[in-house]
Amino acid sequence: MNRVFLPIVKSLFVAALAVSTVASAGAAEQKAAAKVDPAKGEALYTNGDSARNIIACASCHGAAGNSTIALNPKLAAQHEGYLHKQLVDFTGATRNNAVMTGFAKALSDDDMKNISAYLSAQKPSPGAAKNKNTVDAGKKIYRAGITGANIPACAGCHSPSGAGIPAQFPRIGGQHQDYTVAQLISYRAGTRSNSAQMTAIAKRMTDDEIKAVADYVAGLK
Repeated sequence: MNRVFLPIVKSLFVAALAVSTVASAGAAEQKAAAKVDPAKGEALYTNGDSARNIIACASCHGAAGNSTIALNPKLAAQHEGYLHKQLVDFTGATRNNAVMTGFAKALSDDDMKNISAYLSAQKPSPGAAKNKNTVDAGKKIYRAGITGANIPACAGCHSPSGAGIPAQFPRIGGQHQDYTVAQLISYRAGTRSNSAQMTAIAKRMTDDEIKAVADYVAGLK
């Protein structure tokens, strides 16, 4: 090789090596940042953080994510990716909530991921259907949908047991009836708009259909 070009080639090699090293370091940093810590999530969920004015999640959602308050959802065993998405959505316009918006905005993304990881590993408490007069109607809607109203079977996305599909569709089996009803009505009214699919479905449902399927879902295990 011509000696004139040797310094140039050497410089290019050194530059390429430097870029590669920086890229590798960046990838390592991203990998480290992406690592979640369920123990930190548990501490924040259970005790909050007074220094950052973050209240304990457990005060509303119960020990280990098993809420005993009908309008506050059970979060135990919910999919990690889904929980994280909801916390992020609470900081924007698609899921505005007077309580949760303020709470979510106080959390860092790492906080959200840690809490989500902790809750996803918890054992959910069972629920039960309460209205025996509507259980069959709710079961039919959940398993087969309502053809005439173009309402698909809930089980198609949330699974026959209500376990859902990780990250995409939430676990809803065993959820409080009142909470499920409130969310479907919010989708229908457009006050919750972080799922175009659920908004379209809820708009086709009557109050009685919503209550029936919500009650049936509460008894799924």
